[in-house]
Amino acid sequence: MPGENLTRVEAQERRAIIDPSGSGISYEISLNLTQGDEIFGSRTVVRFPATEGASTFIDLIAQSVREITLNGRSIDPATAFADSRIALDDLAADNELVVDADALYTNTGEGLHRFVDPVDGEVYLYSQFEVPDSRRVFAVFEQPDIKGTFQFTVTAPEPWKVVSNSPTPEPKKHGDGSATWTFAPTPKISSYITALIAGPYEVTTSELTSASGRVIPLGVYARKSLWPYMDAEYVFETTRKGFAYYEAKFDYPYPFEKYDQLFVPEFNAGAMENAGAVTFTETYVFRSKVTDAVKERRVVTILHELAHMWFGDLVTMKWWNDLWLNESFAEWASTIATAEATEWTEAWTTFNAMEKTWAYRQDQLPSTHPVVATINDLEDVQVNFDGITYAKGGSVLKQLAAWVGVEAFFAGVAAYFKKHEFSNTELSDLLAELETTSGRELATWSKKWLETAGVNTLSPEITTDVDGRITRFAVVQTAPADYPTIRPHRLGVGFYSLQGDALVRVHRVELDVDGDLTEVPELKGVERPDLVLLNDEDLAYAKIRLDERSLSTAIEHLAKISDPLARSLVWGAAWDQTRDAEASPSDYIDLVLRNIGAETESTTVRTTLGQLQLAANSYVAPEKRSASREKVANALWDLAQAAEPGSDSQLQLVTAFASAASTSAQWEKVRQVRDGEISFDGLEIDTDLSWQLLVSLAAGGVATEAQIDEALAADNTAKGGEFAAQAKAAIPTADAKKAAWASLIDSDDLPNTIVRAAAAGLTHPASVEQLGAFVGPYFDMLLPIWDSRTYQIAQYLIVGLYPAALANVQLRDATRAWLAAHADAAPALRRLVNENLAGTERALAVQERDAR
Repeated sequence: MPGENLTRVEAQERRAIIDPSGSGISYEISLNLTQGDEIFGSRTVVRFPATEGASTFIDLIAQSVREITLNGRSIDPATAFADSRIALDDLAADNELVVDADALYTNTGEGLHRFVDPVDGEVYLYSQFEVPDSRRVFAVFEQPDIKGTFQFTVTAPEPWKVVSNSPTPEPKKHGDGSATWTFAPTPKISSYITALIAGPYEVTTSELTSASGRVIPLGVYARKSLWPYMDAEYVFETTRKGFAYYEAKFDYPYPFEKYDQLFVPEFNAGAMENAGAVTFTETYVFRSKVTDAVKERRVVTILHELAHMWFGDLVTMKWWNDLWLNESFAEWASTIATAEATEWTEAWTTFNAMEKTWAYRQDQLPSTHPVVATINDLEDVQVNFDGITYAKGGSVLKQLAAWVGVEAFFAGVAAYFKKHEFSNTELSDLLAELETTSGRELATWSKKWLETAGVNTLSPEITTDVDGRITRFAVVQTAPADYPTIRPHRLGVGFYSLQGDALVRVHRVELDVDGDLTEVPELKGVERPDLVLLNDEDLAYAKIRLDERSLSTAIEHLAKISDPLARSLVWGAAWDQTRDAEASPSDYIDLVLRNIGAETESTTVRTTLGQLQLAANSYVAPEKRSASREKVANALWDLAQAAEPGSDSQLQLVTAFASAASTSAQWEKVRQVRDGEISFDGLEIDTDLSWQLLVSLAAGGVATEAQIDEALAADNTAKGGEFAAQAKAAIPTADAKKAAWASLIDSDDLPNTIVRAAAAGLTHPASVEQLGAFVGPYFDMLLPIWDSRTYQIAQYLIVGLYPAALANVQLRDATRAWLAAHADAAPALRRLVNENLAGTERALAVQERDAR
């Protein structure tokens, strides 16, 4: 991706020349969306102040530039436009720049994405601009601290809906099938949260009354062919709850004129917080039965993006090193809002099972970094949408809110919004307000929690007398050698003992842990329980260890713990010990299979089943792998048959069985379920489940390309196309794998979601015997792909095609060799490869532990 980078130093230098705090910056952007399938017209008029006589540049990625005029002076595009920049020399104190260009639609989910619905041939467009992709649509100073007002004028087919940040005006019809929409200017915002969504979307509208007394129009949009599945009223209901909660807690009314939520095709992320025009993945339009985990995730995502209207859109980071603050705040705020304002009251259990698991995993990679990361350029930030930025940051903010007091935390946030509205800030600006409202000094806290990397491990140290009473209890804290920070933690210690058919908490203390060893004298004389749970109620961000007796109790009786958060903590502790090679993956498999059938929390089930399959596929010793995979699939089948009819667990266990199938007999059961020869009470083999079963059959060599084509003909939709691509790539023959590889590497025609699906199929664990042939081609393609594809597609290929399922010494050595030979490769590329290597090295260490 040469010529498209921007360094922080360059951004600071440009910001010094162009100061939007004075007379301000305004954009008038005219887009013509009637010029065919590949290009659209883009004309930008930008007025901006500058240091007189200085030189700088404006950003643009376009197919061609027809006109550049600066203060009435014509500039030759052939000399001024290169490497995604237009050079601007001899600036005046106040400037007017005109740029007329032809820009390109994308199929990568970056810039202005163009999608043709296979169901009806309709064309849908949407923008995705974070981090640096508004420049793919118009000329812009592409950095968050150069805010401006944006006035869009859009010419498009007359029947379309056209949505942007400002309310949609009545279009002017031209009589030739086209029309023009002229939007009012936005408030002063950053370019990455501007938006344009256009096409024959269906819409339903509603409204709410803000705390300010203003009536806020609401809209929910989706494609025509998906509209029958769009439960807009539930989205509106969740949105109203979020508005009421945030306006009360933030003490600041919603800052924009309207709030549209648009579910758009082929979206890369879960959602994007464009001001007043939030875009969501269509995964959240449920055309088939989905798990409660997915339903809850949609609620959290809706509230996450709504929180961004204040934290991110109203007040925005100066530079991308504070990206974490945007995302971590939205993670924390959406979780507490979900728990306190919606029916999903166990949201913090979900947070522990999903977000904190992600955070702990990310924090142990060689690429771990402080929450406040060093971001030198755009390539750095692209790879920084990770578990540290989102999940660890959210965990740390939860801890901070508990430390300063939740009410003081909200009061500080409210003051922060009032003081810095429509401007840019740094972390210190928020901490200053929190210090004022809480009376606590936060610099020390910030240094230990935000400016250092790594996760601590907390272990119990227990001695007892002959009667089983505790004579000494201490908490040992350790840190990884590379990140040796010992941190303060507030945590609970829970004692759980078997009482009849339940594992019940019989005692709990709460204390501050600091230093390498913290004695807990108040537990002296207490009877040692069957299970000791550090971090009871999940107050701290730290890995916890189960002592030997507690782990044995968990393997036998975890399901008997009544509290879902306590169960989630035990599940997580057992997994951490396994992936750290301190406990056997075979024991972990036993723990899951004995207890997962009784787990009631959907996200805990979802996360644990994924970890179970990783353990069976990659972590058990190689000589035990076939037997372990067969054992796991057979047990999942039995659990599915025993599950409550129509339950969430039944659906998850059936799909997990299909994914885990590894023998002819198991794939025959998958076929029988799909064909209706075996049925489960309460379980419908609906469209998506039928596809999931077909992918399993393809990976087992049971389904043919013809059968996949037949299924696609019956479901010729975008989602059907993704499943079909995954299924064909999963077929375990050399020819099928080569064809899938060629479609991904030799051509760049495939859209983003098909790339992602085909990569997942090609590397399916059932295909492990074919993956060895792709180790060499994988490393050969890294540099060409990095240099020729957009970031999003390059990441999908570099991560998705890594043959991780091999989990062997040969793959480890080949990865190390590439890194050694390419020390000068782009740091962001090396980071992705290093993370792949870390997964393989960890798998080998756990295999060695399992072989003992």
